Amino acid sequence: MYTYKVVKQRASDCGDKPDTSCTVAKVTYPFFPDQKVLNDTVVKRLLIAYYTGDKPDSSLQQQTQKFIQFYNYDTTRNADHPNVFYTLESSATVVRQDSSLITLQIDRYTYDGGAHGSDYTGFINWDTGANKKIELGDILSPGNEENLRAIAEKNFRKQEKLSDTGSFTNYSFKGRKFALNNNFLVTPIGISFLYNEYEIKPYSEGQTTLLIPYMQIKSLLRTNTVISQYIR
Repeated sequence: MYTYKVVKQRASDCGDKPDTSCTVAKVTYPFFPDQKVLNDTVVKRLLIAYYTGDKPDSSLQQQTQKFIQFYNYDTTRNADHPNVFYTLESSATVVRQDSSLITLQIDRYTYDGGAHGSDYTGFINWDTGANKKIELGDILSPGNEENLRAIAEKNFRKQEKLSDTGSFTNYSFKGRKFALNNNFLVTPIGISFLYNEYEIKPYSEGQTTLLIPYMQIKSLLRTNTVISQYIR
């Protein structure tokens, strides 16, 4: 079981305006009783560094406060843009929970000036028995990384309508070679990878999700893991 908590700060110039019409920093996240390691992991994933070289904030309270302080500083410098308001909307949501596995989705939208805001989605897959985050190596048999990548590439090409030999010139893969990232969600039907905006495509094309069904990779997976319940 869990309950959701909210950390929120509104800019001093919000007055009676609704949250959608003024600068607000808000973080929503689940709290799991008697599960300190999981709770700490969730909070850590919600703490971010806004700019290159910055260190992540030490608490969610500090994060929301600093965001409002940054807005106040910016509006002081740019008094000619009085109608611009900033937004930090961040959340961790429980996707699935059973006796052996908890999966969570991290969503974040920020706007702090500029042409457009920024979206991010990430995941936490939690082994409740081992009390730890699940890495890809925890469910994939040793030595099968390339086999998984090859199957994923085939699925990606089909999804993106690329031929078997088509170039990845229009994607931002290193060396123009398809690669999986570490941003994945364990689901009942397969492993779902997500590439965020700018990661492999321009901002205008948003996020890209790639599902690898268990039926395609059953022989590559370890036995007796938290996902064994989904494999037949």
